[in-house]
Amino acid sequence: MHVCSACHGGGADYRVRIFSLSTELPFAGHPTLGTARAWLHAGGVPAISGVVVQECGAGLVSIRIDEDRLAFAAPPLLRAGAVDPEMVAALVDILGIESEHVVDVAWLDNGPGWVGLLLDSARTVLDLRPDASAHAGRWDIGVIGAHDSGSETAFELRAFFTDGNTPLREDPVTGSLNASAAQWLISTGRTRAPYRASQGTAMGRRGRIYISSEDDQLWVGGRADVILSGTAAL
Repeated sequence: MHVCSACHGGGADYRVRIFSLSTELPFAGHPTLGTARAWLHAGGVPAISGVVVQECGAGLVSIRIDEDRLAFAAPPLLRAGAVDPEMVAALVDILGIESEHVVDVAWLDNGPGWVGLLLDSARTVLDLRPDASAHAGRWDIGVIGAHDSGSETAFELRAFFTDGNTPLREDPVTGSLNASAAQWLISTGRTRAPYRASQGTAMGRRGRIYISSEDDQLWVGGRADVILSGTAAL
């Protein structure tokens, strides 16, 4: 990531560029909240009280400050809609599941390039053992499954991605996927905001993502803590 803290022109408190190992991303959730927390910790003062405005490749992104949580405004999808049947078959093969476990599939691309699969349950999501050899670096895959009624969280998510030539990997918490998944689930009438999602469970993590809505704007939030702080003499 590269951050410019003097970019108040155009309504932004700072400008950030987000890079993976192989490409630049127009938007990503984890770097957005992490950068906002780091900027505030370093003494940054937003022009609008209680709201940090970040400029990135996707444009201006608002980030609300809510005590120990931060929440970004979910950006619009760059690609949505149905997925070709041939691609669905390939995704099912990669995930190692039977097609009857798949409830729906759609493009959920808000920058990183997610294609999302809604499965029949959170248990099916947690039991996945993807075949990395079948992936060949083609897509970033987001998988969603509903927990039973009365559970602590409404949905379980898993995110599988690759940086071109690297093997398929799993991300413990993924803001961009949770944002686009929430937009999809709500727009199709499968859930309503607010709700809480979990991610990282299969990796021994306890990620919690908070989805809320206000004035038709969807917000995606969670904790972002400062773990290491220091200075460098250049």
